[in-house]
Amino acid sequence: MRVAITGMGAVCPIGISAQELADGLLEGRCGIRQAPWADPQDPAPNFFGAVDDRFDPRVWMDDRVINGSDPFAWFSVAASEQALIQAGLLGELDQFRTAVIHGTSMGGLMSLMQAQWAYEHGGADAVSPKTMIKVWSNMAASQVCMRHQLHGPSLTVSTACASSLDALGTAARYLEAGLCDVALVGGTEGGYPTPGYRPEGRFEPATHMAGRGYGMSTPSDDPRRAMLPFAADRSGIVSGDGSVWFVLESAAHAEARGAEVLAWLRGHGSLSDSHPPSSPEPNGTWEARAMELALAEAELAPADVQAIVAHATGTPKGDTAEIRAINRVFVDGGGRDDLVVTGCKGHTGHTGASAGGVNLVAVIDAMHRSRLTNINGTTEADPEIRFDAVLHEPRRIDLEVAQINAFGFGGQNASIVVTRHG
Repeated sequence: MRVAITGMGAVCPIGISAQELADGLLEGRCGIRQAPWADPQDPAPNFFGAVDDRFDPRVWMDDRVINGSDPFAWFSVAASEQALIQAGLLGELDQFRTAVIHGTSMGGLMSLMQAQWAYEHGGADAVSPKTMIKVWSNMAASQVCMRHQLHGPSLTVSTACASSLDALGTAARYLEAGLCDVALVGGTEGGYPTPGYRPEGRFEPATHMAGRGYGMSTPSDDPRRAMLPFAADRSGIVSGDGSVWFVLESAAHAEARGAEVLAWLRGHGSLSDSHPPSSPEPNGTWEARAMELALAEAELAPADVQAIVAHATGTPKGDTAEIRAINRVFVDGGGRDDLVVTGCKGHTGHTGASAGGVNLVAVIDAMHRSRLTNINGTTEADPEIRFDAVLHEPRRIDLEVAQINAFGFGGQNASIVVTRHG
């Protein structure tokens, strides 16, 4: 596999562009804060990684589109257009040879919950008549296609938190097969309505309460210590919203137009863990296999990889499995006890389907600025770690080869390999 990445865009808790996201990761910004629905009388921690309040959908779309779509589609339209601008392809797409492939786990579920809330508080007339066209998971990809009048493949991938990496891998295979020349590829989760578009009254999404009841949430009362990836004292996750998109091109297309290539997608591994839906196989056996498959497709060995941006959710069981998988593949299998490993969720919270995309922005930025983000908030690494976890401050590194992981509920394991040069 040899696919060019020529543009990227983002709407997330620490910025409303890919550049702001990359800067925020290096500057130690934390987008975890009091949830917008939090009851000030409730003493329990109630954190969320909401999209930066500066995001205004009117910058990117008109009221007709805003009123007829869920915020997850707003974020996607904005982030995908940013990626096109960076790639120099805005207004230059072949409408028949451009694919749109998007990953999401919940789609427009927020609009569905909001419609139920409106019905229960205001009756049938309070429910938006456009609810059904807001909630379907394909609607973000569809809005992107409509915006640019595209008639190529439009696919939506739903593999939980692995969705963005699986969308990237799927798009790369379309490009490699000659089914398209360019692909707009992203992952999006959310979104809780941004200021100015929130319902009147106190609307609290049921998904948040379900996560707390399931024991996923951290008990920490400090937002900067609420999510501690790979930490010895980690205690749970903070959910968040976000959207990250990329422009992928076949090598021939990028080279023919003289495009600046940010990085090359070289391998993708994806498989099922087939373990209980919220807990990976404890030794990371199948997470390791996903990484090995990505390396095999890239025709690289574990010893070739300089850095990993891990999934690293800050949950006791999830992190243990990933730590063991990395130890097995890279330390035992490649002799890389100097392997540099970091994660981004201490900065953003767990942004679900977009999390792998956040990690890819971190890698591409590090390849160009020679600085890789640290694991925000974590001060003492898990004692099982036998690699070089990046703590306290970003790491200077001349990064040429990196791997990115994303593992989701239901045993969705995905990994990609990216190189600076083709």
